[in-house]
Amino acid sequence: MRVVLQKVNHAKVTIENEVVGSIKQGFMLLVGIAPDDTEENLDYLVHKIVNVRIFEDADGKMNLGLNDVDGEILSISQFTLYADTKKGNRPGFSNAAGPDIAEPLYNKFNEKLRAEGIHVETGHFGAEMQVELENDGPTTIWYEK
Repeated sequence: MRVVLQKVNHAKVTIENEVVGSIKQGFMLLVGIAPDDTEENLDYLVHKIVNVRIFEDADGKMNLGLNDVDGEILSISQFTLYADTKKGNRPGFSNAAGPDIAEPLYNKFNEKLRAEGIHVETGHFGAEMQVELENDGPTTIWYEK
């Protein structure tokens, strides 16, 4: 499982000119699922994301977590995180899980984030989406399990 976390001032996802998910301060997550991912992978990454301290405290140090700033999450499924670019100019995506595996795990990942008391917005799995964000920092972190 791969997650790209971006600390944002705000973010939104639009499908066919309709905003389907929108957050203020928090994290925009791009979430990729591999065929062999398990619930253990989800638990590990939920723990890391919920507890990461990358918001500034009164002294300007990255010392606060998402709950400390009443932050939210916009979670976007992103199979292209598993792009294979080794051969040719067209990436291959056979390293990403198919929808039958990826969609239930992606949904469970978001449920686990919500169970931690985080407000989570999402796009629609498998849809063509437009994502807008204002990266704060910029701060971007890559997680893999």
